Amino acid sequence: MLDAVDTTMSDALVGRVLDGRYRVEARIARGGMATVYRALDTRLDRVVALKVMHQLFAENDQFVARFNREAKSAARLSHPNVVAVYDQGEDDGYVFLAMEYVQGRTLRDLLRERTRLTPAEALSVLEPVLAALSAAHAAGLVHRDVKPENVLLADDGRVKVADFGLARAAANLEATSATSLIGTVAYLSPEQVIRGIADERSDVYSAGVMLFEMLTGRPPYDGETAVSVALKHAHEDVPPPSSLVSGIPTSVDLLVAKATARDPDRRPHDAGAFLAEVVRVRGGLVMSDADDGNLTTLINRTLVVELPDTRTVGPNPPWQSGQSGQSGQSGHAAPPQPAFAGQPGQPGQPPRIAEPPEPPEDEYRRPHPHRKGWIAFFIILLLAAAAAAAGWWFAAGRWTHTPNLTKLSSSAAMEKAKAAHVTVQVGEPEFSSTVPKNAVVEQTPTAEHKVLRGDTVTIRLSQGPQLFQVPIYDPAGGTSLVDYKSELIAAHLNIADPPTTQYSPTVVAGNLISVDPAVGTNEKAGTTVTVTVSLGPQPITIVDYTSQPADQATSALTLAGFNVVPTQDYSTTVKAGSVISQTPSSGTGKLGDTVTLDVSKGPQKFKVPDVTSNLNDPQSWTSIQQATKTLTDAGFKVKVGASGRFGVVTKETPNGGTMQPLGTVITIYAQ
Repeated sequence: MLDAVDTTMSDALVGRVLDGRYRVEARIARGGMATVYRALDTRLDRVVALKVMHQLFAENDQFVARFNREAKSAARLSHPNVVAVYDQGEDDGYVFLAMEYVQGRTLRDLLRERTRLTPAEALSVLEPVLAALSAAHAAGLVHRDVKPENVLLADDGRVKVADFGLARAAANLEATSATSLIGTVAYLSPEQVIRGIADERSDVYSAGVMLFEMLTGRPPYDGETAVSVALKHAHEDVPPPSSLVSGIPTSVDLLVAKATARDPDRRPHDAGAFLAEVVRVRGGLVMSDADDGNLTTLINRTLVVELPDTRTVGPNPPWQSGQSGQSGQSGHAAPPQPAFAGQPGQPGQPPRIAEPPEPPEDEYRRPHPHRKGWIAFFIILLLAAAAAAAGWWFAAGRWTHTPNLTKLSSSAAMEKAKAAHVTVQVGEPEFSSTVPKNAVVEQTPTAEHKVLRGDTVTIRLSQGPQLFQVPIYDPAGGTSLVDYKSELIAAHLNIADPPTTQYSPTVVAGNLISVDPAVGTNEKAGTTVTVTVSLGPQPITIVDYTSQPADQATSALTLAGFNVVPTQDYSTTVKAGSVISQTPSSGTGKLGDTVTLDVSKGPQKFKVPDVTSNLNDPQSWTSIQQATKTLTDAGFKVKVGASGRFGVVTKETPNGGTMQPLGTVITIYAQ
């Protein structure tokens, strides 16, 4: 909402017209929740600031519904120190707010330039901030995100507070991080850190931390992580500013200590009460020649800031009505004066009313002096009683406090509200994982808020926890873990980390085997789903069965999960039926892998030549020399068993014609 140099080289929204009305002219700033643009309202011909929510938020239906409700509440807040909300809408997936355009800069920009402010300057900036928060608290709104980035310092001297209701709209998002804290951690109150709740006193705490930073140039706590800073808010007291910067008055130290008390009950009960303390302390500051107690010095060096007039206190103090006053000679607003203090005719003293002259008495009709006295006495008594009754009514009698209706049934809430003299209006229901169904999950205004008798308290009933279905996956193993994790995130469910793993001969490594709870089961947001992911086929150690019986090797390898393929070959070294070789013979394999066994058929056999002679047929006679050569040429060895005088081979062992391995010794006999 502040005018800044547009560093956008290319922005899809610049030049577009949203909702047929708002022509986007330039990007101003970008934050954690939204991007802010300067735009022209073509219908009313005025410049506005458009706050366009980031897609993460715009795609969440629960956030958008709550955002719209909070925008309506913020739009009802009218105060000179509050950035006005004109409109809210949605166009082609862009959810936006149309707000007052404030040309200037933020308090954060000022602190970057100046580092720190004097006590008088810091309190003069804080007063209009508290005036804005006081108006919000009176309307039942809690800011929840008070920080220098949300304090706007306009070029024309105004101080305005922005972003009422946006932190509250984001606070109930259940799909983000499981435990995210809404609000800048440097300014979070202890109750926001510990219990995740915020009321008017939480805004007071944040304003106190902001005052500390204006005085010292740094927040009270730092740390390596946001969590460590948050824990310091919960468990450590904010140090006095004078411990870091000398010359800060004790009254200002005490002001910071009171606003930042860790116990909310020890703080001012709302921004209005804190404002009264600030006005009192600021009025008692001793000013130097260079510090006129207002923002004159600050104006000359940095910016112009217009402060509300705090010199008088009446039924509608200026810091609540938003009317601007004039500074006194000292340059700072005087503390509130007690009613009717001083002498008649002096400031704070009601004007003296002249008594009307008594009419001339008719001496013949003069009332009896005793009767006249009694009449005057009764008149005075009646007037005093009426004044007392009227005073009681306007001061206290017409006011009541909102009861705590949370977690009550709607009927019980209405009874309790009736007893507290307020009426109940039932708003839109909300999902809740902590409040039972049909019980009050939220009320506006919050409990113990001061309201007029007969005012309305809006309650929202719980619908119970929002349920989401466990997404489907391919049971045949076609869904990857990465894809299913995205499905779970979209369904607002968590995934067990690390996932369960299991070997599978059929499902590719990295794909899903099963999920628990089962597909289609309705679960609360954030429920953890356990997935079983395939590691692929299980690895198996390969044992070498070379030279061992083939039937035993086949049985063992098959039992281990391998597919065994046998081959056969002759071997002169491995006996028949045993394994000559194995492929692979070592290492690891997977279930279903193939192992080849080369099984021995024993040595190869050849036909033994028949070298015997028929003694009756001299033509067939074979000599020892001839028989030896024939057998040797065939690959056999020869041994002469017996030799007769004729040298004719008549017998051989093994017999001719039989099948024998090469190298077999053939014994021949001759006569």
